[in-house]
Amino acid sequence: MNNSLPNSNSPNALRTRVSQGLIPRWAPVLLLLARPALALLAQNLALLLFRCLGVTMPAVAVRHWWTVYGSLIDLGCLGLLFWLLRREGLYLRDLIGFDKHKLKTDILLGIGIFVVVFPLSVGGGGVVGNLIAYGALQPTYPEAGFIRTLPLAAVLYSRFFWWVLWSFTEELTFQGYSLPRLQVVTGSTWLAVALVSFGWAIQHSFLPWIDPRHALYMFIAFLPLTVAMQALYLRVRRLPPLIVGHWLMDLTSVLFLLQVA
Repeated sequence: MNNSLPNSNSPNALRTRVSQGLIPRWAPVLLLLARPALALLAQNLALLLFRCLGVTMPAVAVRHWWTVYGSLIDLGCLGLLFWLLRREGLYLRDLIGFDKHKLKTDILLGIGIFVVVFPLSVGGGGVVGNLIAYGALQPTYPEAGFIRTLPLAAVLYSRFFWWVLWSFTEELTFQGYSLPRLQVVTGSTWLAVALVSFGWAIQHSFLPWIDPRHALYMFIAFLPLTVAMQALYLRVRRLPPLIVGHWLMDLTSVLFLLQVA
């Protein structure tokens, strides 16, 4: 049966595939947990490599490299997505909802998300996160908590390749796959949003993992953005404008928070 139709990710189509047993009820939860778990695994693999190479203070040095080893997280998630979607008779493109006739609108909406939603949600979340995690509005963050330094080749990889795959995979994982399926499986939009927000925000606690305080700060700082992005997806039910907005967010981060060592 070919489910590769324009409405293949609609609630009605998803309910049908759940009833047919094509969508395991554990599958969207697996994807929510996969990214933070893969983030921790990838960091520890990089740490092991650094120790084998004799890098000075490897546990600190590895924090700077997550936009390089982070592509391993994406590849792992894309592999899981491909496997789960093949059970449904779908492909990755079926989650996106691309429409060339809406391309201009999608780009403009994506820019709007970057200009309005991103600073308001992350800015507000960051203030609350600072107060709860550090007890101060302008705390001193641990090394690589924000500003990171890398060799030129790693900086170029991060600025030209990492963000393209990262934003695309995040949107496919959390919004294209997990959110609409959890909405159907749980029968509750609010519960689905809460579960995805938790998985999406806690992922940032491991990018990189530094200590519990910094992890708490990152979770709180990004929680409002995850809710806002899901609200927009539930409104449009298409990923392109969200991918554009996400691309701009992540591109900005590697342009301004990443320096050449």
